[in-house]
Amino acid sequence: MPIEYLPILVFFVVAGLFGVIALVVPALLGPRCPTPTKLKAYESGKIPYGDAWRKVPVHYYKVAMLFILFDLEVVFFYPWAVLFRKLGLFGLIEMGIFMLILLIGYIYVWKKGALEWE
Repeated sequence: MPIEYLPILVFFVVAGLFGVIALVVPALLGPRCPTPTKLKAYESGKIPYGDAWRKVPVHYYKVAMLFILFDLEVVFFYPWAVLFRKLGLFGLIEMGIFMLILLIGYIYVWKKGALEWE
């Protein structure tokens, strides 16, 4: 029975080696020419400003959570699309109901003004 877990062990070893190699090889073989400009901290291509402990508006987190919510729901379209012909009319109706629920949620969030950026 433990031999059946050998492929999983091999997978973890290969994944671990790949991660280690991806970190070590560039550090050893990559060019090194640090300059003051290259050593500056940056975030998303912009130089940071202000204190790291500054307050971020709650609305930022609200929009981020709504994006994640609606973005993750789209993942359920892929298995449905793969099995579309097998599911037939039943699958089409079920996806229609799912899309209707998503649309109602989106309209609700829109009417509440959660997507407005001030």
